[in-house]
Amino acid sequence: MIPLFVDCTQRRIVIFGGGDVAARKAAYFTGIDKVTVVSRSFQQTILDHKVVRKECDVSTESDESLESILDGAFLVIGALSDTGQNNRIGRLCRKLGILFNNAAGEPGDVILPSVTGGINYTLAISTNGSSPALSRFIREHLEQNFPALDQMIALQQRLRTELKRAEPDQVKRNAILWEVLNDPSIWNALSADTAEAWKLVTKRYLHD
Repeated sequence: MIPLFVDCTQRRIVIFGGGDVAARKAAYFTGIDKVTVVSRSFQQTILDHKVVRKECDVSTESDESLESILDGAFLVIGALSDTGQNNRIGRLCRKLGILFNNAAGEPGDVILPSVTGGINYTLAISTNGSSPALSRFIREHLEQNFPALDQMIALQQRLRTELKRAEPDQVKRNAILWEVLNDPSIWNALSADTAEAWKLVTKRYLHD
C-alpha cells in the first residue's frame, strides 16, 4: 500500500453498520455530501450525522440486492459486527472494482488512518492496521507537543517569500528555514503571539 490524499467531496461513500465503529467511520467523512450508511438499526450518533440512512438487514439480502446498493460507490466500508458479512461485501466490491475498507475481517485495499490537522496541514498516521492505539498515540503526541504547528507553517511560508527577495543563495535560504524550525524560542513565541514571533524571526534571521 502507498499513502494518498484523495478528494472525496463528490464521491459516493457507503458504510455498512449502525454501531460505534460505523459512527466513527461516518465521522471520518464529515463534510462529504454523498455518504450512505446501511444497517438494520442506527445508534444516535449516526442519526445526528448528515448522511443518507438505508435500513437493511445485510444478512437477508441477496448479492444482487447488495450490488444495487453498491452501485456508483467510490469507497465502501464494512463496519458490521458480523465479519462474515463484511468479508462478503468486500468480495462484491472486488468483483465490481470498488475500493473497500474492512473494519473487521479480511483486509480490504484501503486503510483509514488516524488523522490530525489544521488550516495549513493534514497528517495521516497508520500502522497498517496492526495497532490503531499506536496511531492514536502518535496523533495525540503531535497535537500536544506541537500546538503551534499551523502557525509555524504560515510563518515558514511568509519567511520563504521574504528570503527569496533578500537572499539569492538557495542553500542559505534553506539553512535559515531549517534554523527557524529548530529554534525553540520561535515555537514558544508562536504559541503566544504570531506577530511577536515574526519580529523575533526578523531580528535573528532577516537582518542585513
